[in-house]
Amino acid sequence: MSSLALRDLTVTYGRRDVVHSFSDTIGPGDWLCLIGPNGAGKSSILRAVCGLARHTGEIDVDGSPLRLRSPRRRAALVAYVPQSPSLPDDMSAFEYVLLGRNPYISYFGAETAHDREMVRGVLERLDMADFADRSLGELSGGEQQRLVIARALAQEAPILLLDEPTSALDIGHQQQALELVDRLRREHGLTVVSAMHDLTLAGLYADRLALLHEGHLVVTGTAAEVLRAETLAEFYGVSVTVHHEPDGTVVVVPRRVTG
Repeated sequence: MSSLALRDLTVTYGRRDVVHSFSDTIGPGDWLCLIGPNGAGKSSILRAVCGLARHTGEIDVDGSPLRLRSPRRRAALVAYVPQSPSLPDDMSAFEYVLLGRNPYISYFGAETAHDREMVRGVLERLDMADFADRSLGELSGGEQQRLVIARALAQEAPILLLDEPTSALDIGHQQQALELVDRLRREHGLTVVSAMHDLTLAGLYADRLALLHEGHLVVTGTAAEVLRAETLAEFYGVSVTVHHEPDGTVVVVPRRVTG
């Protein structure tokens, strides 16, 4: 179990700041979901944590700066599911997910029986055991997306970053993947930070939402606090109805604008 703290995180592409002084602390077992329109800075925050985007400010894991960790140690602490992964067509699904075990394999070493069993278990839990021997090039976009999630889960890092993890999945596999992530965080204290466009799904699974607009944090809080019709109208420019179910679920429904 690990905590993730972001302090005054500013992310820069070229000469332009795309995230401005973002700060938050996500404790072990917590799930923070970043929401906001395209270009708000959601993906940039996740890429900065992975060391893939130039930034200033501090990113700490368990109170220690992540920048001081070796790439191998960083991979053992943080797993990342990118929005648009690049997969080699000629690799099998099993071999691809097995790459998630690399942080635990010694130099010039080979994967162990435990590593292979871990991969088989993750594939089974994502209903993909039958895909193990198929090449990635044969799979649909949704099937590939599930394998990317499987690889991240096989990594067994205490911090999981998800960038639009269900964008290519049908509704059944969306729920299956998110339920598995939710179960792991509850059972093992997995710390989750995601970026999602589906506001209902974001509110359903995350403990807290952080609404970003043009790189600035607008508001953070529970789904009921953040997913308000007037707030979404202001920052997304949409007309919606927000339903509050008896179990606490917040459902965001787009409305047609007529006349």
